Amino acid sequence: MSPLLHHHPPNHDSFTNIVSGFNWESSKKKGGWYNFLIKSIPEIVASGITHVWLPPPSHSASSEGYLPGRLYDLDASQYGTQDELKTLIKEFHSNGIQCVADIVINHRTAERQDSDGRWNIFEGGTPDDRLDWDRSCICIDDTTNSGGTGNPDTGADFNGAPDIDHLNTRVQRELSDWMNWIKTEIGFDGWRFDFAKGYSPDVTKLYMGNTRPEFAVGEIWNPLSYGSDGKPNYDQDGHRRELTEWVKAVGGSATAFDFTTKGILQAALVEGELWRLKDSNGGPPGMIGLMPENAVTFVDNHDTGSTQKHWPFPSDKVMQGYVYILTHPGIPSIFYDHFFDWGLKEEISKLAMIRIKNEIRASSTVLILASDPDLYVAAIDDKIIAKIGPRYEAGHLVPTNFRIATCGNDYVVWEKQ
Repeated sequence: MSPLLHHHPPNHDSFTNIVSGFNWESSKKKGGWYNFLIKSIPEIVASGITHVWLPPPSHSASSEGYLPGRLYDLDASQYGTQDELKTLIKEFHSNGIQCVADIVINHRTAERQDSDGRWNIFEGGTPDDRLDWDRSCICIDDTTNSGGTGNPDTGADFNGAPDIDHLNTRVQRELSDWMNWIKTEIGFDGWRFDFAKGYSPDVTKLYMGNTRPEFAVGEIWNPLSYGSDGKPNYDQDGHRRELTEWVKAVGGSATAFDFTTKGILQAALVEGELWRLKDSNGGPPGMIGLMPENAVTFVDNHDTGSTQKHWPFPSDKVMQGYVYILTHPGIPSIFYDHFFDWGLKEEISKLAMIRIKNEIRASSTVLILASDPDLYVAAIDDKIIAKIGPRYEAGHLVPTNFRIATCGNDYVVWEKQ
């Protein structure tokens, strides 16, 4: 795949399958993460993966990359050097896989203090003054005592580093230039917008227009609505509409992580309440029930799972989670740990290949055949039928011209003969 710019809108309904190419501990890998990950490319290719999501590439005050400072300084990354990253991306491209950069631009760490002792003097990582900002590029309502004098923040506050003023035209121009540089010089094809609720969708729309990525996904992570019993409410329509409204405001060419589906799916499996997987209109209850072609489904990522475990999927139900996202509409994303470290590669790969063989796409249609507390069965495009849940008897729901394609602990997938 060429990393160069193609002037056409992304087609999310062509077959897309993402793998996250790191976890929260990857920056600590001896010998460098880029050098380690390149050895895994054959396994990734064999599983039908089309896109790999790579960690933030720049210098950062934290080894994981989420407190970036000198954005052009890729040699200071704890994941490896600029040349190692370019070699990794080139190898992915030679195997037909696109690379998505983790774009952390909501906030930024300063290089040094001003005369009043406040951290607000930024260094871009080049000999010239690109990205060499001062407090005028920080939001005036920033909460990190940075002395910002810019415009008010257009989104949610992040208290770990100064919030950048994305209404500043210099900020807009120089961040767009940097993103285009990591696309043309380094080879990235697309973006994962970290903490995208930290700035308005209009800002994201501007960066999308200035950089024209092949693929883009935003992280809009808001809590589900909960009842007095401490469980998620059955109706999460408001939650998923926050995601679809963000996509629409960005212009429709971006996607969003389907946090609604993740939350409902894990609650349904933990509580033995698989009835949650059918909304009041008879369709999937997450973002995939409203705008599947723009929804990136996932079971866990480096924040929710890994060693952070902010909102982990129940470990004994992970495969049922993958059965759901790899048979259903949306754009499925596989977590590095589950694929490489949990011994699930064979089962996940089998599901991915069933998806490809039967041409299940982001906009595929779902007919829910059962949504009982202990049994969920759905037919997708009248090509495959997926069952999750502990109840064994589901054969009466499956036509005689369907045969078992794969099965495991509390799950079965049939395909039409």
